Amino acid sequence: MILNYIWVSLILIAVVTGVIQALCFGNADIFSTILNSTFDSAKTGFELSLGLTGVLSLWMGIMKIGERAGAVNALGRAINPFFSRIFPDVPKGHPVFGSMLMNIAANMLGLDNAATPMGLKAMGELQELNTDKQKASNAMIMFVVLGASGLTLIPTTIMAYRAQLGAANPADVFLPILIATYAATLVGLISVCVAQRIRMTDPVVLGTLLGLTALVGLLVWGATLLDPHTLSVVSAAAAAVILLGIICWFIIRAMVKRLNVYDAFIDGAKGGFQTAVGIIPYLIAILVAVGMFRACGAMDLLEHGIAWLFGVCGINPDLAGAVPTALMKPLSGSGARGLMLEAMTTHGADSLVGRLCCILQGTTDTTFYVLAVYFGSVNIKDTRHAVACCLIADLAGAIAAFAIAPIFFG
Repeated sequence: MILNYIWVSLILIAVVTGVIQALCFGNADIFSTILNSTFDSAKTGFELSLGLTGVLSLWMGIMKIGERAGAVNALGRAINPFFSRIFPDVPKGHPVFGSMLMNIAANMLGLDNAATPMGLKAMGELQELNTDKQKASNAMIMFVVLGASGLTLIPTTIMAYRAQLGAANPADVFLPILIATYAATLVGLISVCVAQRIRMTDPVVLGTLLGLTALVGLLVWGATLLDPHTLSVVSAAAAAVILLGIICWFIIRAMVKRLNVYDAFIDGAKGGFQTAVGIIPYLIAILVAVGMFRACGAMDLLEHGIAWLFGVCGINPDLAGAVPTALMKPLSGSGARGLMLEAMTTHGADSLVGRLCCILQGTTDTTFYVLAVYFGSVNIKDTRHAVACCLIADLAGAIAAFAIAPIFFG
């Protein structure tokens, strides 16, 4: 429903702005410009979707190997001691822990198709433990906030889009996304702990958070010691080593278990092809609306206004072009993806704005979509403090992205 309003609004604003330009400024060609933008945007959306097929098939094939090799289960077991502390209302050993851990682990590994069913299963099991079937329980809120904060280790789709749009190194946003998404998840987790009075001084909770924060802080500190060119080279090399290491881990685990690695890859790659084809209409729809919004001049006015405000506040005005993506992200994943692609197409995949939009896209999940799907699946009417905590996480992720991008790519 939200995306419907956004899509219609973008098109109507474009038409109204065109009428104003024609009547008040004598720009008779504006309607042809807007109309031509629809054809260009539709063509771009189709070409992007087709170009995405190869890369997405590759990575979904790799992910399928990891899934069958038990990598998701291994990751779940590793974080089980921590989860038992932040979900104190869930009985120890309850089956819902397995579903929650599988969901979050799948999200971290970029297995979106597998993550959603696991998440809905977890919500159903949490509802069975819920004493008030109309009101979200503490465990539900914690689970949804962790999901909406979008902690991701492998931003597969974003790297695929960057490759399609000609980025010199599609993986150069890997570390910035990791840092920003961790900031969003950490702040979201803390906000829920404060609201639910969960004891954060527990040795396991405190040790886990401090350890992860120290690691991320070390990455940021190291980034500040290097010049932009060296940092770009180091970041790209680190991303390559980490990603290749994960691939090797998946394959070795599969071989140890005597699985047919090739068949697993093929099965996953087929899913990648189907996913790429399936997003064609959605991608074309949002790119056409955003293209009309830019063609009429409304996007330029918005960016210039934000750039002026940034300049007054002492912030780099070049970052203003990424603000629409940041504002759209909690409302619509498709809309934010369209704005990200439009920014990379307009400014360049390796521009500061293009990279920042990629970081914003990978920082958090689509908050209102997650809230609607997860709570709607169990007919929860009162979400209590879930929305507030999710939006706090979104804000933290956006601030981290805007702070990190100039360090890595300024």
